[in-house]
Amino acid sequence: MPYISTAESMLLNPCKRQQPQACAPAFSFRHVLSLTQNGSLFSELVGRQQISGNLDSPEGGLDALMQVATCEDAIGWRNVTRLLVFSTDAGFHFAGDGKLGGIVLPNDGKCHLENNMYTMGIHHDYPSIAHVAQKLRQKNIQTIFAVTEDVQHLYESLKEMFPKCAVGTLSNNSHNILQLIVDAYKALTSEVIMDHSTLPEGYQIEFSSSCKDHVLRTGENGKRCSNISIGDEVTFQVSITATGCEVGSGESHIIIKPQGFSEKVKVILQPVCQCHCSQHRVADSPSCNSKGALECGACRCKVGHAGTFCECDESMLDQEDMSGLCRRDNTSEVCSAHGDCVCGECVCHKSRRSPDHAYYGKYCECDNFRCDQFQGLLCGGRGKCECGVCQCFPEFTGSACECPLGLQSCMSRSGLLCNGRGHCVCGTCVCTDSRFQGPTCEICPSCPDICSAYRDCILCRAFRQGRGEEECERDCGHLNLTLLGEPSHLPQERNGHIFHRCKEKDTDGCWVHFVHQAEHGDQSAYIFVALERECPAGPDVVLITALVSGSIVLLGLVLLLVWKLFTTIHDRREFARFQRELDKAKWDMDDNPIYKSAITTVLNPKFKAQ
Repeated sequence: MPYISTAESMLLNPCKRQQPQACAPAFSFRHVLSLTQNGSLFSELVGRQQISGNLDSPEGGLDALMQVATCEDAIGWRNVTRLLVFSTDAGFHFAGDGKLGGIVLPNDGKCHLENNMYTMGIHHDYPSIAHVAQKLRQKNIQTIFAVTEDVQHLYESLKEMFPKCAVGTLSNNSHNILQLIVDAYKALTSEVIMDHSTLPEGYQIEFSSSCKDHVLRTGENGKRCSNISIGDEVTFQVSITATGCEVGSGESHIIIKPQGFSEKVKVILQPVCQCHCSQHRVADSPSCNSKGALECGACRCKVGHAGTFCECDESMLDQEDMSGLCRRDNTSEVCSAHGDCVCGECVCHKSRRSPDHAYYGKYCECDNFRCDQFQGLLCGGRGKCECGVCQCFPEFTGSACECPLGLQSCMSRSGLLCNGRGHCVCGTCVCTDSRFQGPTCEICPSCPDICSAYRDCILCRAFRQGRGEEECERDCGHLNLTLLGEPSHLPQERNGHIFHRCKEKDTDGCWVHFVHQAEHGDQSAYIFVALERECPAGPDVVLITALVSGSIVLLGLVLLLVWKLFTTIHDRREFARFQRELDKAKWDMDDNPIYKSAITTVLNPKFKAQ
C-alpha cells in the first residue's frame, strides 16, 4: 500500500476476474526473453503474457529502464548500437514516491534480477530521471517511447534529459506500433550528436561540424548533424583550451563520443607551462663531447652522433642492428615506445605526469605508475607498483591492494562480525538483510526503534499490561528477562558489551525503565527491567480548590470596585452639569401665558336684576 492492495486475494489476482483467465500478481519488473533473432519465439512469449493490475495509475517504468540498462548479461546486449522500445499508456513513478510506501533506501543503480524478477522493488525507491538518463548514456542506449496520446506530454519532457530519445504516439489498439518504431529509428539514425564527459576546471571546449551540406556550424549547432543517411560523411572538430597554467600540472582527461554509439575517444589534458629555454643554447658544449649543443638541459646532437652526451657515432653501427638490440622481439616497438635506442641500448623516458614516475627495464617495458588505483591512490597507498603490478604490503591483497586481510574493519560496536547481519568481503560488510546498511550493518532507517519494539513484551511480561497471558507467552516467551528493583540497579556494561537504555510509558502513564543488549543479530540475549515505575504525582485537590475559589472571590471584588468607580465618576459628572445649567437660568416675573388660576368666578344674571 498505497500502490497495490495487500489483501491476500488481491495479491494473487488483483483484477478479481477468472474468465477468460486470472490476472497475474502485481510486479515491478519481469524479464521474459533475452534479445534473440527468433521472431516466432518472441511472438509466442508475448502472447502468453497475462495482464496485471494495481491501485494507482503511474507505473514502475523507471525501475524497468534501470534494470534493462544495467542487467547487460540477462538482456543480451552486445557492443553495437543499442535500441530500447518502451511502450505504455501510463505515467511513471520517480525518486521520492517510494516514501508513501515506507521505502527510504535510494535506488543503487545495480542489477537485481533473480529468476528473471526484479527483487528490490519493495526495498529500493524508484530511480530519479537523471539517474536513469545517466545509466542510458553510460550504456549507449537509444530510447523510443511508444505511448498513448494522453501521456505523451510526460515523455516529451524526458527528451531534454535522455540521450538520443524519440517519442511517438501509439494508437489505442497499438496497430501502428511497427510503423512507429520504424519512423522513430529513422529519426534517431538521421542525427549524430556529439557529447563529452565533465570538463575539468580550467578548460574550455568548443565543437564545430561540417555536415553533408558542407556548411560550417559552431556553438551548440556544432555538436550535431541532422538529416543524414547511411553513407554520408560528416566531420566534427573539437577544440579544448586551457585558460591558464593555474589548472595545475597534474594529468586530467575528457571522454568525447557520439550519443548512442559505443565508440569514444579519451583525450589526455596536460597544459604546457614551462618557460622557454632555447635562448640559453650552448653550441658545441663540452658536456656533449663538443658534438652537440646543450639546450634546455639536454644534448641536441649533430647529424651522425647520438646518445645522451652524443657519445655514439651512428656511422659505426648499422641502424637496423642498433634498433634490433632495443626490441624484445620482431613485433615489438623500439624500447617499448617509452625510450630512445642509443648505441644499441634503451634510454628510457621520464614520465610527463610526475617526476616520481619513470620507465625502466632493458627495453623500458616496466613502469612504476600504471597500476590499479584505489580511492585515488596508486595501489591504494598500501603497496608498491612494480612493472604494472601492485606488490601489496603483508596485511593487504587485491589488484589495487584494496582488500585488508584482517576483519577488524567489519567488527561492530557489539563485537560481532558485521553485527551478525552479513559477511565481510574485502574489508567491507555485505549485509544479508537489505533493510540494514552502513559499514557494519548497524543502520536500519526503516526499522522500528529498539525500545518501542520491546515495549509491549516488557509490559505484558513484567507488569501484566496490554496483551493477554497466552498471546504474551507465545510472542514474548523467548525473551530473557531479569527483574530488578529500582532504575538505578540497571547495569551499565556487561562483559564489555554495550547496553541500550530505554524509557517507555505504560498504559497507566508511568515511565518504565529497562536495558536491552542484542547478540547474534536479532536474538535478544539480556533484558533487565526495573519494577519500580516512575509515575507522575497526582494533583493537589485542596490547593487547586483554594486557588480557584480565591480567584473567583478576587475577581468579583475587582469587578465590584470597577463598577463603583465608574458609577461615582458618572454621578459627579451629572451633578456638575446640573450646577452649570442652574447658573445659566434667568427668571421672569411677568405672568405666564399658559398659567391658569385655580379660582373660577361665575356671575348670576338674575341676582343683579333683583
